[in-house]
Amino acid sequence: MMRIRYNAPITLTFALLATMVLLFDTITRSNLTLLLFTALPRGHFDFASPLAYIRLVSHIVGHMGWEHLLSNFAIILLIGPILEEKHGSLRLLWMIFFTALVTGLVNTFFFHTALLGASSIVFMMIILASFTNVKNGDIPLTFILVIILYLMKEIILITAADDVSQTAHILGGICGSLFGFGGRKKYTPRLSPSDPKD
Repeated sequence: MMRIRYNAPITLTFALLATMVLLFDTITRSNLTLLLFTALPRGHFDFASPLAYIRLVSHIVGHMGWEHLLSNFAIILLIGPILEEKHGSLRLLWMIFFTALVTGLVNTFFFHTALLGASSIVFMMIILASFTNVKNGDIPLTFILVIILYLMKEIILITAADDVSQTAHILGGICGSLFGFGGRKKYTPRLSPSDPKD
């Protein structure tokens, strides 16, 4: 009998949390996203407020609307489970936390606009996924192509007058590169006691 399995707890919980926040905001019109899930712009950080520190990371959960959320999590739900299986749930959680913190800090102390959304995590995962099955001493061609296709485009668009934070995308990609080069080893799937053995 087939059953539904919660196969990628970090990825799925992340997606569900972001969806619940946006759904709550949509139904109640409470501006919860702006109050709790937005990294503050430069000059607005209150060092005495615990909430200000939480917002340095929690901004990846907030989204401007359903199109914004769906465009991010369509990719996260595709790549996240693969990365979670390869690196483990706790390590992926650390990668998400670190990327969120870096983008939150840079935005809060260097930019005059607020930041929200999981696009930095999307770019971290895209770059990190290009390191699948990497051997020591190799630079994957997929990594080079992804850098050209994704990050170079963001660098070109960084001066565009839009609501997209290309800097967050670039920082997410840099974090993905660091994680990829820092964890280069050939992946060998491990059998759990419940897995069938030959």
